[in-house]
Amino acid sequence: MRVSCCRNRETVINLANRLFREHGFDGIGHKDLMEVAGLTQGAFYKQFASKDDLAAQASRRAMESATQRRSGATAANSEYPLDGVISFYLSMDHREEKMDGCPVVALGADAARQGADVKASFEAGIREYLELLGSWVGEADGEEADGKAMAILSTMVGAVLLSRAVNDERLSKLFLQAAAESVLMGSSAGEAKHGPCQ
Repeated sequence: MRVSCCRNRETVINLANRLFREHGFDGIGHKDLMEVAGLTQGAFYKQFASKDDLAAQASRRAMESATQRRSGATAANSEYPLDGVISFYLSMDHREEKMDGCPVVALGADAARQGADVKASFEAGIREYLELLGSWVGEADGEEADGKAMAILSTMVGAVLLSRAVNDERLSKLFLQAAAESVLMGSSAGEAKHGPCQ
């Protein structure tokens, strides 16, 4: 029974982490979530203290998922990890992945309106991303690596968000391309850290 209970909890967290990214935290109720999971509404309260509790757990899982995907992108281009992340993150494929894409893009505005636990999940994931980016870009023109990493992450998140907000596919691609060029041109990574701009 305990194993089944844990399995049900994991199922709901995994499902919520994807459905929240697609619909937003308020776009799907816990009753609908449980129905999609094939569980009863009563089972929800055996697994979670509240929908806020589930939102925090799902946010943590979404950020973990983003970390795994980022690791895959850097492993595919280990010589130039920043290029690997840019190729993945600023792609039309990522733009289309609303359920599996970056949770900061999908839920950033929603997270700002959530409680401290949800924000803490996002903050931990964002800080991890910034640390990684900072290790790749180094210092440029006296600018700290931390500030450069923040600018890169802000540029990438904003570009994907804007590319999703428009119907015009050409405009969408241009947002992503402009961001990729800006990140590569502005990073101090040099030839040792990233390949030539394409």
